[in-house]
Amino acid sequence: MERLLRGHAIRTVTVDGVRAEFVADPALVHRILVKDTKKYGKGELFRKARNLSRVGLLADDAAVHRHYRRLAHPQLRTAAVTEHAPLMRDLAREAVASWRPGQAVDVQREMCGIAGAIALRTLLPGLAPAESSALTRRLTALSWEMIRKPLYGRAAARASRPRPAERLARVREDFRTPLAAALAGRTCPASAGPDYVSALASDPGQDGATALTADQICDEAVMLLTAATVTTASVLSWALQVLCEEPLIEEKVLKDLAQEGDGNHYTLRFLTEVMRLHPPVWISCRRALTDVELGGTSYPAGTHILFSSYLLHRNPDSHPDPHRFDPDRWLTHRPAPGEASYIPFGIGAKGCIGESFAWQELEAILAAVVQEWQLTPEPGHRVRTAAETTLHPRRLRLIPHPR
Repeated sequence: MERLLRGHAIRTVTVDGVRAEFVADPALVHRILVKDTKKYGKGELFRKARNLSRVGLLADDAAVHRHYRRLAHPQLRTAAVTEHAPLMRDLAREAVASWRPGQAVDVQREMCGIAGAIALRTLLPGLAPAESSALTRRLTALSWEMIRKPLYGRAAARASRPRPAERLARVREDFRTPLAAALAGRTCPASAGPDYVSALASDPGQDGATALTADQICDEAVMLLTAATVTTASVLSWALQVLCEEPLIEEKVLKDLAQEGDGNHYTLRFLTEVMRLHPPVWISCRRALTDVELGGTSYPAGTHILFSSYLLHRNPDSHPDPHRFDPDRWLTHRPAPGEASYIPFGIGAKGCIGESFAWQELEAILAAVVQEWQLTPEPGHRVRTAAETTLHPRRLRLIPHPR
């Protein structure tokens, strides 16, 4: 993408035989996502092979989307997320305590397991422990399949057996079936407060949204739990890989995590830099709902518009020396207002509602891992980048050594 788009604010490309306009200018992307957001709907180029809920938070209609954001907000606001922090830390520590010194671990699968356990226990309170454990195993399998699902092209429909789409559909149903049974029998404790799924069950619908059926609520829960797991797992995998390669940065993170006070400032800068270079949602598509103008050129309704956080985050005009990993750039560097130069969680009315949850979870899991273990690469193994559903290391096996 960097070679293709270098020097171009907008360039015409073809994806799966479909013409699209690839926007690389951060000011124009900001205009699409913020100022003119009502002129654009969600594009289908990278969603057609997925099996996700579209009736709730992923609804195309802006009013319906706002309705479900309001329902989800009480559990995902910053104050509510802070209350989850002790449980997040406990679940992460319990998981990494099972690792064995000197025995390589598949980091992405492990991160899927930890993030999945946290998502289930915090976003769906009231599940029995055995039920939660069984669902976590199935959510881990689903999340790993989702992470490595090709987004487009021949790889998405390769004639291997089973095909990626068929394999994903199978593991999704393996998770969805017991989840539906669990939701039907769930009794949410009063002390747990409101949660999104319970709110959906009692919601009569308004603002164009209709009351959801039990099947639709289950689909929405699958979407929410999977999204919360795959993005977190991808970011943490890259974070642990960077610490393997950068011992001085690892030392600073450890020192920062050992301090008590106003927050782990270096750790936050470190994670910010990880998501700059390795944003999990690395490419997105919108579709013009009406005739639009971008960069002095008019485009008709129906035009597919692409943009990439990966590309925007490596723009040298926005981020000097963009390929260098430097957490301390965030001591003074701030994205320019009116530009989408740093958007790991999206931006605007449809930006990720779980951003506060993600920050809390990333720090909790990172601390649990690095304070217990020093990780080193498996000998002879080279990490490659895979640009699939998320941007992730294709295969990341690290060896834990006790601190």
